[in-house]
Amino acid sequence: MLPREELLKGVENREQMARILDLADRAIKTWEVAVTDFLSPIELMETQTAFNRLTEVHLVAFGGYPQAERQRVAIARIDLPLDATTVPLTALEIAGNFLFDSASHRDFLGSILGTGIVREKVGDIIVLGERGAQAIVSPDLVEFLEMSLTQVRSVPVKTQRIELGELKIREPKKKELTTVEASMRLDAIASAGFGMSRSKMADLINSGDVRVNWKDISQTSYQVKPNDLIAIRGKGRLEVGEVQVTKKERYRIQLTRYL
Repeated sequence: MLPREELLKGVENREQMARILDLADRAIKTWEVAVTDFLSPIELMETQTAFNRLTEVHLVAFGGYPQAERQRVAIARIDLPLDATTVPLTALEIAGNFLFDSASHRDFLGSILGTGIVREKVGDIIVLGERGAQAIVSPDLVEFLEMSLTQVRSVPVKTQRIELGELKIREPKKKELTTVEASMRLDAIASAGFGMSRSKMADLINSGDVRVNWKDISQTSYQVKPNDLIAIRGKGRLEVGEVQVTKKERYRIQLTRYL
């Protein structure tokens, strides 16, 4: 049996983690691969952190393409091989003419959930502008969605299965930069990385628009670490890279901004 209480300490999504640990226990007992529903980025991060402490099982996460935010996780005994092909996923094309009634990510997600499907069965949605969108879903829902998802907003759509290789993924644009700061405070590093004043950044942090490693952070003095990911709603993401201390005891920080 896994040390459940120890693994659940400090976990934000305890109920979800408990279900994942149940799957891990089952994988150990049955020698079969167990698969989760789609996890949010923070749920995935907590799962990977917990499983890094275990020796009986291992996992692989995949969401259909390398940059996918929502991913499913396959879990198996350490003796069994795992790779991305072990994770069951299917891609759907939701095609329609959205030239005169444009639809957002929220519109497509709302229409999918409006068929009665729960959020945990749906992965990323890639909006293609006036042509519609592509979605990654649990394979057992494909036939249902092909029949049931017939309209998004006022636009009739045709929903059909496609291969994962047909996903139209845009490589993220990124900008490398270096900043020198007196501390590792969130407001200082984020203001430098996103190119805005420190007071404006403080307002965004205080209003709950800033997340670090997918967790909402409302303290401007929060201490950022190497490899942290800072996200601001509507403004992209910032990855903290190597940090060096200068002779004047300031911090030279490598940053990568994803636009």
